[in-house]
Amino acid sequence: MGFFNSFVWGLALLICLLPMLNNFNGREGVVAFHKINLKYQTNNLVQVKQIYRTGYHFQPKKNWINDPNAPMYYKGFYHLFYQYNPKGAEWGNIVWAHSVSKDLINWIPLEPAIVPSKPFDKYGCWSGSATILPGNKPVIIYTGIVNKKPKPGHQVQNYAIPANYSDPYLRKWIKPDNNPIIKPTHENVSSFRDPTTAWFNNGQWKLIIGSKNNNRGIAYMYKSRDFINWTKAKHPLHTKPNVGMWECPDFFPVSSQGSNGLDTSALGKDIRYVFKASLDITRFDYYTIGNYNVAKDKYVPYNTSVDGWAGLRYDYGNFYASKTFFDPIKKRRILMGWANESSTKSEDKAKGWAGIHLIPRKIWLDSSGHNLLQWPVNELDSLRGQKVELSNVKLNKGDTIEVKGITVVQADVDVTFTFSSLDKAELYDPKWAKIFSPENLAQSICGIKGATVQGGLGPFGLLTLASSKLEEYTPVFFRIFKITNNKHKVLFCSDATPSSLNQNEYKPSFASFVEVDLAEKKLSLRSLIDHSVVESFAEGGKAVISSRVYPTLAIAQNAHLHVFNNGSEVVTIERLNAWSMKTAHVN
Repeated sequence: MGFFNSFVWGLALLICLLPMLNNFNGREGVVAFHKINLKYQTNNLVQVKQIYRTGYHFQPKKNWINDPNAPMYYKGFYHLFYQYNPKGAEWGNIVWAHSVSKDLINWIPLEPAIVPSKPFDKYGCWSGSATILPGNKPVIIYTGIVNKKPKPGHQVQNYAIPANYSDPYLRKWIKPDNNPIIKPTHENVSSFRDPTTAWFNNGQWKLIIGSKNNNRGIAYMYKSRDFINWTKAKHPLHTKPNVGMWECPDFFPVSSQGSNGLDTSALGKDIRYVFKASLDITRFDYYTIGNYNVAKDKYVPYNTSVDGWAGLRYDYGNFYASKTFFDPIKKRRILMGWANESSTKSEDKAKGWAGIHLIPRKIWLDSSGHNLLQWPVNELDSLRGQKVELSNVKLNKGDTIEVKGITVVQADVDVTFTFSSLDKAELYDPKWAKIFSPENLAQSICGIKGATVQGGLGPFGLLTLASSKLEEYTPVFFRIFKITNNKHKVLFCSDATPSSLNQNEYKPSFASFVEVDLAEKKLSLRSLIDHSVVESFAEGGKAVISSRVYPTLAIAQNAHLHVFNNGSEVVTIERLNAWSMKTAHVN
C-alpha cells in the first residue's frame, strides 16, 4: 500500500498488528470451504437457456447472482467474490462465490470462499469488503446473519483470512472463532450490514457500516488499532434523513489532478472524497463528492449536487450494490456493479439464471470537480473483432441507417454526432419540474418524449437490438432542450419501453441529464450491446445507463442495429466505429 511507504508509520503499525498477524497464520478458526459443504456445489443438472446469456459480461454458468464483494488485486490476479445462490435462479442460500482474472474480462471460477457454517453466520454470509493489510495480507470483513428474526435477520460483522498467503488464487479462507468482531449496539439489529474497505489514519483503521434509523440513512463508523477489536465512533461518518436504508456504502478518495486512482488510505491537498450508498427503497446507487475532515472523522458533501434521491448516480439504469477497489498495478480505481433483472421470477427460473455484473469501469473525477467519469476498462478492447466504420454521414429528419457487417447482438459501438446549430432545440417546459418529482424528472421526460416523438435537435442516437420491422428495439439517444438563448439541457435516454413484445418485462424509460458544454456542437455515445444488456456511456462517461432487455424477435442473427435522427435539425455522424465482440472466457 502506497500509504505505508513511511518507515515510521509502517513500523508503528506492524507493532500494533503483530498479535493479529500471528493469529492470521491459519492455525485458528474454521476453513470456510471444506468437504462437509457439498450442498453448495453446483453440479446438479439444471437446464439453462442460453439465448439471453451474455457473451462478455460476468455471470456464473447458472443460478442467481447479486452483489460484487471484496474485489481486490493479489499476487498477479484480480479477485472477485459475489453473492451467489448455488441452488437456484432466485435469491436465497447465499454463499460467497469466487472467481479470479488476469484482465478483469476473462474469469476462472474457484470454490466458494465463504459459506454459512458457524453460529456467527449460520443464516447467511452477506456482503462485505477486502482490505490489504501491511505485508500484503488480505482480510475480508462481511456481514453474518445469526438469527432469522427480526427480518431480514440479526446482523453482525465477521472477518475471514486466507488459509495460505502464498496461494495467489486464495482458494481457502478461514473464519476465526473470535467472530463476530462487530456487533450492533442499537436496536435496529436487522439493518446493520455491508462493511466497507477499511482505511488508515491517525494510528487507527476505520470502516463504515450501512444502517438506518426510521427513514434516516446512516453510515456508522468503527475504529480499530489491531483490526480485530473495533470501537464505534461517537458519531457516524455521514447521515441523511428521508432516504431509507443505506446498503453497500462505499467511501474512497479521488484525485483532483488527473485520472489516476488512489489507495483508500491516501491523504493530500489535491484529494476529494466520494461517498456512495445503495438505497434499498429505490434500488439505485447514489453518490456525492465532498470533504473528509480527518481530525473529526466527518464527511461533508459539497453543494454541487443533491445529497439524496435526486442526487448523482453511477448508473441511471439497472445497477445496484456496487463496489470499488484500488488497482495498485495500473494505478486506477475500478468500479464493479450488479445489473439486476428486468425479467420475472418465473422467467428467471425457466431460464436457469438471474443477474449479471456489468463491465468493470475505471472511475475518476471530472475536471469540473462536480461529478465522476466512468469508462469500461481498456482490457475490454481485446475482445473487439470484425469492425465497420462510418464517417461524415448526414441524418435528416426521419432517417435511419442500418449498421451492417458485425454481429450486432454482441457488439461495441462508439459514435460521435455533430450538428451545425442549436436554434431548433425545443423549449424546456418549466412545468415538468412541478409535475414530476426531482428524482424522476429526466426519466419522466424521456417517457413522454421518447425516440418516436419528433423533436427539434433530437432525438438522435442508436436503435439497438432491433427486430427487422422495428416491432422491438432499445433506443439509446440524446435530445437537446433550450432553457434560454444561451443555455441548453441535454437529455440522455435508454428507453426499454419498446424493447420487447413480452408484456411481463420491466421496461422503464431510463434517463439522465448530462452536464456538457455544447460549444463544439458535438455529442458522443458508446454502447456495449450483449444479448440482454445495453450498457451505454454518454460524453466520455459523464452519464451511464444500463438497460436489461429481453426481446422476443430481435435475438441472435435476427437482431439489427440502426443509427437514427427524429429531429428537424440535420445531425451528422462524424464518425462511427462498431465491432463484433468475441466471447470472453467467463466461468
